Amino acid sequence: MNILIHPTYFPTIAHFVAMVKAKEVMFEMDDNFVKQTYRNRTYIYGANGKLALNIPVIHTQKNRQKYRDVKIFNTENWQGIHWKSLLTAYRTSPFFEYYEDDLAPLFQKQYDYILDFNLNCFDAVCDCLQLDLNISKSEIYKETVEDYIDYRHLVKAKKEHSYNFKPYTQVFSDKHGFIPNLSVLDLLFNEGPNTLTYLESQELKLM
Repeated sequence: MNILIHPTYFPTIAHFVAMVKAKEVMFEMDDNFVKQTYRNRTYIYGANGKLALNIPVIHTQKNRQKYRDVKIFNTENWQGIHWKSLLTAYRTSPFFEYYEDDLAPLFQKQYDYILDFNLNCFDAVCDCLQLDLNISKSEIYKETVEDYIDYRHLVKAKKEHSYNFKPYTQVFSDKHGFIPNLSVLDLLFNEGPNTLTYLESQELKLM
């Protein structure tokens, strides 16, 4: 199958389940930026439970702004804060050290545009997974795209879908239980080389 999906900040497990099963993945490149989505937000498993990592962005006075034109508000040290949060959450996980050097540079280089940063995050995860997806990019926005399954709704962070994903061991699961559909980083740091096998075995079926 071919799918249409948004590039997001360290995508959710649901995003990656959809992508690893696709023949072709088309990234939506021409939509408007909307608040409270995974475009500039990802969730990890912290010591106190589910933790949101938000990238600050510069909002214009215009009613509509293209995703590709949205700039990051780099006056804040958000990269240092996010990396410290990842260290605190996952340094005791089985595979954090294994992938640390591949991911750390993303938090050391300053990026101007959120879309560019998200695409680099996606590429870094694919490198960690040794995953080679057939990626294309949309050129104009369309409400419907023929021959593609539309997964653009997965970008909405406010309306969380509940998928029946198989539990895996998480760092703080003894405190707060299993939390599904976090950032793919949670799966990567806990499952390591088994991450791809896990993704391929899951289904995007709502509970």
